[in-house]
Amino acid sequence: MSGLGRYLAAAVLVRGADSGATVGLVLLAADRHQSPVMGGLLVAALNAPHLAGPWLAARLDRARDRRRLLAVAYLGYGFALAAGALALTRTPVGALVAVAVAGCCGPLLTGGLSSVLDDLGPNPRRRGWDALSYGVGGTVGPAAAAGLTGVAGPLDAVLGLAVAAVAAAALVMTLPLGGRERPRDALGLGAGLRVLVSRPPLRRVTLLTLLAAIELGALPVVAVVLGRDLHGTATAGAALTVAYGAGSLAGSALVTAWPLRGEPEVLALWLFGGMALATALCAFAPGYGAAVAGFAVLGVVNATSFTATLAACGAYAPEGAQAQVFVTSAGLKVAMASVGAALAGTAAGWGGRALLLGAAAITGVAVVAALVDAKVTARRRVPAESRD
Repeated sequence: MSGLGRYLAAAVLVRGADSGATVGLVLLAADRHQSPVMGGLLVAALNAPHLAGPWLAARLDRARDRRRLLAVAYLGYGFALAAGALALTRTPVGALVAVAVAGCCGPLLTGGLSSVLDDLGPNPRRRGWDALSYGVGGTVGPAAAAGLTGVAGPLDAVLGLAVAAVAAAALVMTLPLGGRERPRDALGLGAGLRVLVSRPPLRRVTLLTLLAAIELGALPVVAVVLGRDLHGTATAGAALTVAYGAGSLAGSALVTAWPLRGEPEVLALWLFGGMALATALCAFAPGYGAAVAGFAVLGVVNATSFTATLAACGAYAPEGAQAQVFVTSAGLKVAMASVGAALAGTAAGWGGRALLLGAAAITGVAVVAALVDAKVTARRRVPAESRD
């Protein structure tokens, strides 16, 4: 198996484990007669530590052998997740602590792994493949958690996800990254974070990513509300969510077969603008069938825009801060998606169409803000160049 093939296998395993763990832990808490609050706390314990990602990313940027740090993180995730599942009945507090430890490893399952992809060699389709691994992992993980729960029970389902993370650790150690001297220009944590703001193209892509994440986090809630509005039942929202997931997989496959070409920042601007437009059009869907099709289109646009942001992080991140750029962006995206879900839940009474228009407006504001920033930066550059 090629280096890229091993990378993708590890990525699907570990990202599937990460996405499936949310479902598995909630099912396990219910099976162990824990209150719904405990299920929510377990999910929060798994996701909240992503904000600590920049510290791990700085370590990854400075590591001589990044495979070891990634493998240790995946082993830690697997063992901590298993420990949390086993401890849930006897010591719920201990389970929360163990799951939080797993969550601390989470940033290296997403952006941390993506940050080493370019070192596997030139391949114009690599970012498309990476985006596809997110889509496949995000689909297969929850499906595996639900399927294993039905066959063997929720505890075995969570333990199975933990085994997948351990298997990913073994695969990561086989990647042809090689050892390296500690980079002389590796940036410290503060400097690495400032890069996201100080580099104009990276600043604009980060702005697009974070504000659009509010919409992406809100969409599962919006799907339930819109399904109820258009079809009479909240469960009809499941089909909207499935259509969105199918569209994401299709979009990832498209950009893998036909890689995006051009300046990543420009591509991101166009694609996020398309996302805002597609979201607004979904709000005016004349019926349930049209809404299902609209959500599928949204999935396609999201997958292609996500690929553009991955390419932008790779293109604009300076030497010595690649991991910090990828991991910080991914961690903040998780946080903003949580904000989006909370906002959509709070405003659910407005109805699905109003929520979609609000989501489209937020993403549209991100595009406008990025365009304004680009014009302001260009105006500042011209006088500086004239003085030279």
